Amino acid sequence: EVQLVESGGGLAQAGGSLRLSCAASGFSFDDYFIGWFRQAPGKEREGVSCIISSDGSTYYADSVKGRFTISSDNAKNTVYLQMNSLKPEDTAVYYCAASKVGTYFAAAFMAYWGKGTLVTVSS
Repeated sequence: EVQLVESGGGLAQAGGSLRLSCAASGFSFDDYFIGWFRQAPGKEREGVSCIISSDGSTYYADSVKGRFTISSDNAKNTVYLQMNSLKPEDTAVYYCAASKVGTYFAAAFMAYWGKGTLVTVSS
């Protein structure tokens, strides 16, 4: 059974940092990539970042480039999202999701989802 479990959300002040974790089980990092999405109230779910653990390739949305860093610990089957220089507009529920390598990185194409973790950034 595939499981994705997020943790690390919480409250941060603008300019602060948080690190999200996504613990994955039930599939191989060799065949799947993991992405982070977020959804703010009243907005569509958007892709933030993803990583192909087998070769280290990463992608970042323009809105987080230079502030967020995605990484993978393959021994622990865990993907992290280090979020620095947080802004109030980063406030959202953050989800990790997985899909087979080669799948388009968009919410509609992701095969598996976690339940999400709330990040709130105060000004």
